[in-house]
Amino acid sequence: MADKQISLPAKLINGGIAGLIGVTCVFPIDLAKTRLQNQQNGQRMYSSLSDCLIKTIRSEGYFGMYRGAAVNLTLVTPEKAIKLAANDFFRHHLSKDGKKLTLLREMLAGCGAGTCQVIVTTPMEMLKIQLQDAGRIEAQRKLMAAQGQPSSSPAAAAKPAVEKRPTATQITRELLRSKGIAGLYKGLGATLLRDVPFSIVYFPLFANLNKLGQKDPNVKAPFYVSFLSGCVAGSTAAVAVNPCDVIKTRLQSLQRGVNEDTYSGILDCTKKIWQREGPLAFFKGAYCRALVIAPLFGIAQVVYFVGIAEFLLDLLPRRRA
Repeated sequence: MADKQISLPAKLINGGIAGLIGVTCVFPIDLAKTRLQNQQNGQRMYSSLSDCLIKTIRSEGYFGMYRGAAVNLTLVTPEKAIKLAANDFFRHHLSKDGKKLTLLREMLAGCGAGTCQVIVTTPMEMLKIQLQDAGRIEAQRKLMAAQGQPSSSPAAAAKPAVEKRPTATQITRELLRSKGIAGLYKGLGATLLRDVPFSIVYFPLFANLNKLGQKDPNVKAPFYVSFLSGCVAGSTAAVAVNPCDVIKTRLQSLQRGVNEDTYSGILDCTKKIWQREGPLAFFKGAYCRALVIAPLFGIAQVVYFVGIAEFLLDLLPRRRA
């Protein structure tokens, strides 16, 4: 396909708009994914996606499903913009005289995009996970108290019965004060292990699926083809890297529930999950993640390929005239 040259500002705006729309639509499912992945063989609060969402609404209200959404909505614009623009950048520089990219070069472009995005993804995920999982830990503590069971967690026992949950700003300040910038990048290695393979699978698969819907190599595929291609490629890549996502979520969680393990690193986390929860634990929340990623990337690719930003930027010269 002879790709239309799109300016960098347009790419960044397209990626940002795509991310905002996608996150708003699927965030409750992402919250359920985080809570399901963080459950260990101790006190389990949720049995499924629907059970998690129902219990969250009952105990925290409707907006409880959007705990941590502000962090995502703030940082998803640069995150998605970097990911999509970086992939285009690497594809452009890896192509030879405008010829079709080989599968290996498409994978290398995806690898570059995944590596670039962790600059924003890691702190975003770090903060989001604390806010998303706070409700699960609080609900677990209340359940243990109602059953008359003492908490084995000194930190949990020391907390007052009524506690105001920390905000993203408070968590950020505390991490910067105690651990410096490295505190916000806890789990960076696990994030790379998740995002780089994801991009290696996603971008080539999307590009090739999208081409199937093109009647003419010089004309963009219909928007519904881009949407479906984004959904299929996103869900496939999401399930493929779910074990890495489980490890990343566990490592980035600062608070633990009752009788839940702590981990010193990627290998320690992998070993403990395998030994104490079994291999299927690495696919906890996989269907939730597929449900999140499919529409998220479907919407992202439609917005990106339709080119809302180009339309908006084209209006500026007209208005000046």
